[in-house]
Amino acid sequence: MSDLPTSRVNPAFPVGFMPLAGTSRDCEECGRAERVGFQFDYAYQPIVDVDRQVVFAHEALVRGPAGEGAMTVLSQVHEQNRYRFDQACRVKAIKGASELGIQERISINFLPNAIYKPEVCIRTTLEAARVHSFPLERIIFEVTEGERIEDGPWFAEILREYKRCGFKTAIDDFGAGYAGMKLLADFQPDLIKIDMDLIRNIQADRARQAIVRSLVRLCEEMGIQVIAEGIETPAERDWLHDSGIRLMQGYLFAKPAFRSVAAVAPAAYALAQR
Repeated sequence: MSDLPTSRVNPAFPVGFMPLAGTSRDCEECGRAERVGFQFDYAYQPIVDVDRQVVFAHEALVRGPAGEGAMTVLSQVHEQNRYRFDQACRVKAIKGASELGIQERISINFLPNAIYKPEVCIRTTLEAARVHSFPLERIIFEVTEGERIEDGPWFAEILREYKRCGFKTAIDDFGAGYAGMKLLADFQPDLIKIDMDLIRNIQADRARQAIVRSLVRLCEEMGIQVIAEGIETPAERDWLHDSGIRLMQGYLFAKPAFRSVAAVAPAAYALAQR
């Protein structure tokens, strides 16, 4: 979602979080969040706990109506439908997880630049969770660090409001984007997901190792759980586990499953004996 254009500044609202034209109409559309002008659906990819050998959560990943890649959907999002799309994503991800019988947490990406007043814009999510009997504490809202957030304190306020409502919060692609340490100074999420570019072949890259070890120590001090994403090999998994990371995501464990729940093979958890 980081490729989406940022809303322009309006002096009536915090920088970077301008309401769309016709805000009152858009607010009324919350109850009809499926109306975005195009069709889309979800695939779900597990995030695993390698110590307990269980699924910790499932990330909801947007797809086309027949399973097409995310960009076929995101390329249709623009200034006029951004708010409705963000609201529709929440409804569809929660509904889909409920229909699939997912008992673990679900992680939903959201568009911070589609939000102008968090306590209002969150109503759709609360209603979807109620209708589909999905506990709020099992919902994680994650935003990619690659989103260009022009007003860090306001973004932190959005995350605080989500946390106050009972949701978990996460920063995706940490180490790859604009926010970085400054965002952590403003707000401490429940989780961060280390960007896959830092993970690739980490067992053989001393610079990446030093960066990841530092992040793990920092998060331990701040009470933040760490997820390593994009894991493709047992060597990556083993090095990360030895460095204190137990929550992981990637093709080694399971690829995203379109409109279904991916199974994790027991062998994927098999850590090397030390």
